[in-house]
Amino acid sequence: MTAYAVAHMRQVTPGPWIIEYLEKIDATLAPFGGRFIVHGGEVEVVENSWPGLLIVIEFPDRQHVQDWYDSPAYRAILSLRTGNSSSDVIFVDGVEHPHKATDVLG
Repeated sequence: MTAYAVAHMRQVTPGPWIIEYLEKIDATLAPFGGRFIVHGGEVEVVENSWPGLLIVIEFPDRQHVQDWYDSPAYRAILSLRTGNSSSDVIFVDGVEHPHKATDVLG
């Protein structure tokens, strides 16, 4: 089942460290089938507030997400992001298609 790494980037300090992170992250995703679905596009807030940016990276399954995050290549650049931003990061499974809202009741 498809899985996602989702980040809510509440604050990012611009600088060469973030540029380096952005330049290197794609190469860390490729071996694990990761691809950006959402990458900081403009959001329209329709309820409450949403400070910051949203990033969603799709992977073939939860194991691929975990393997990517734990990989030496990603670990080598992780501090470039964590040391220069404030964010929440989660891993979440997608749903099988077709999916109805009531499927979560079962």
